[in-house]
Amino acid sequence: MMTAGRNRPVLVTGAAGCIGAWVVANLVRRGIATVVLDRSDDRRRLRLLLDEEEVASVPWITGDIADGPVVDTAVDKTDADAIIHLAALQVPFCKADPAAGARVNVVGHVNVFEAARRYGIRRLVYASSVAALPADGAVYPSTLYGVYKAADEGIARIYAQDCGVPSIGLRPHTVYGPGRDQGLTAAPTLAMLAAVAGRPYRIPFSGALLFQYAGEVAEIFVRCCIDGEPEPNRSQVFDIACARITVEEIVSAICRAVPTAAVTVDGAALPFPAGQDDGPLRQLIEPWAEVGLDEGVRRTIARFRELLDRGLLRVDAA
Repeated sequence: MMTAGRNRPVLVTGAAGCIGAWVVANLVRRGIATVVLDRSDDRRRLRLLLDEEEVASVPWITGDIADGPVVDTAVDKTDADAIIHLAALQVPFCKADPAAGARVNVVGHVNVFEAARRYGIRRLVYASSVAALPADGAVYPSTLYGVYKAADEGIARIYAQDCGVPSIGLRPHTVYGPGRDQGLTAAPTLAMLAAVAGRPYRIPFSGALLFQYAGEVAEIFVRCCIDGEPEPNRSQVFDIACARITVEEIVSAICRAVPTAAVTVDGAALPFPAGQDDGPLRQLIEPWAEVGLDEGVRRTIARFRELLDRGLLRVDAA
């Protein structure tokens, strides 16, 4: 098990994103040495969660995971002995530029596993997605992003089989909370920010999803890295699950927190499955503090109020 004060760091890819920022914040607060590799130097999401001194304490390497030598150098020079791999382009960006999506989400994924093989990394946790699973009645994932993530799970399996690189993949569902300002399912978070700012907002999809608070999801990633015992020559993939919640229910939760909220729903259900089981994950790691819908919405809205009051957040960016 990793402990606070250890000398060798955890390398986090994609820390400029929502889950990445939450993972880095979690590691920093545990006192675990952390290094970031991201193609962007944008630390604004991390600043939503940490103070400036904490943000400045995290070494930040700017580089593209689609460039293999960049990943190798990041692992080698930092002497990392664990990787939490979160860097990816989300659904809209893969659709807009499929080649770029494949370079980051597939080639970049291979580069991370190659670096793990070369440098003997035995704690590698990566983000897959519920989008990797076909929706009810379908045979394949419904988006390019989902196809890439399904390929990532297969790549992890082959690296375990052929190279002895163990890994743990996690499939989050619909993540919300501070920092969730882009991607197909960012709308509920943007609706919370709009409610705090006194602006109307329309969520452009409906249906039942598994809404998961970003802080809880990050805790699971960190627990899998710290507490999850990797099995030699095996790649494991786990769903992150919670209760099914309709978009209308999350709107009701927003209105309970902000009675003046003007949030509407107008759109078809998204083609993602919503019947996942996290029983196997709960057997892998110690229990974590679950965040229910009302509590997650309350925390998100309270943080947005604080950040807006301090001038650290714009209304057009969650």
